[in-house]
Amino acid sequence: MITVGARNAITDVAGLKVGVAHDVGVRTGVTVLLPDDRAVAAVDVRGGGTGTREIELLGGDGSVDAVDALVLSGGSAFGLAAADAVAAWLSGQARGFPVGDMRVPLVPGAILFDLLNGGEKSGFRDGADDALPFRGLGRRAVQAAGLELANGNVGAGFGATTTGHDGRKLKGGQGTASFVMDGRITVGALAAVNAIGSPVANAAGQFLAGPVEQGDEFGGRGGPQTLDLLDHPLNKHDSAAETGNTTLAVVATDAALDQRQARRVAMMAQAGLARAIRPAFSPMDGDVVFALSTGVHPVKDMRALSRIGMLAADCLARAVARGVYHAAGLDDVWPGYATAYGNGPQH
Repeated sequence: MITVGARNAITDVAGLKVGVAHDVGVRTGVTVLLPDDRAVAAVDVRGGGTGTREIELLGGDGSVDAVDALVLSGGSAFGLAAADAVAAWLSGQARGFPVGDMRVPLVPGAILFDLLNGGEKSGFRDGADDALPFRGLGRRAVQAAGLELANGNVGAGFGATTTGHDGRKLKGGQGTASFVMDGRITVGALAAVNAIGSPVANAAGQFLAGPVEQGDEFGGRGGPQTLDLLDHPLNKHDSAAETGNTTLAVVATDAALDQRQARRVAMMAQAGLARAIRPAFSPMDGDVVFALSTGVHPVKDMRALSRIGMLAADCLARAVARGVYHAAGLDDVWPGYATAYGNGPQH
């Protein structure tokens, strides 16, 4: 039996909180996933243009298998600094890997490119240590970590952009979703959607993820019968060098997984991106999926693990659509879904 979690959010997973922060002027933001205790983590990378921090720790031959937090950020490579502030905050909470009388927090992260969405970007050229907002955003996000989590222009998705069914500019965003399996194990997903591809199938505004929608969580328009365009312009930034895109994602479960099992869940969850965005995993995207296990419920066998991976993929597809559906436009250049397709939440 599969049901939607109480919040329909990744924070339905026991032992996990999420904090978000953004800068309206710069048009960027940060999301921090904060487990109550160190959590088993893994990663699967399919995009061709990633920007990451400490993901080597999550490799199969690494010396650790658990992390203290995960950080998703806008700002391209500049945004990696957000994790520094999160690590510093965790250290102040005496959290981290024990080294003598110190604690060294392990905080992997990934970034998306939101430098061409308008906004005040002079700080990126300033060169001063305090000119960029990411350390401050990282600290604000981790301090704000809790259970309530909105969709749309929040966190790492605040400045995210994507495209419509015909390549038109469209506001991206951050979305989340969850499932509960057999009334026991919870699976959740969070996505910051900044793809060069599109989550929308046609001029009617139907989402590619429509077949896995629960209720009317992203408009209730149903699964698309056709794609309006088999091709896709792939020119979101009107540039010959379309390198600045990415969908960042985290799937989480309160099932007790080891790192090898968590990596399999991350790999299976990538199918959710492929279902929800067309194209996904392009050389112009830095698509990354992290997996977290907070280790509450034991997993009986490979069938149970396979079901968790299947639900993680479905949750991730739903999270992508929810993030875009709820996103508000930044301006006339980057309209929200409701403006572009005439039906959506009012902001």
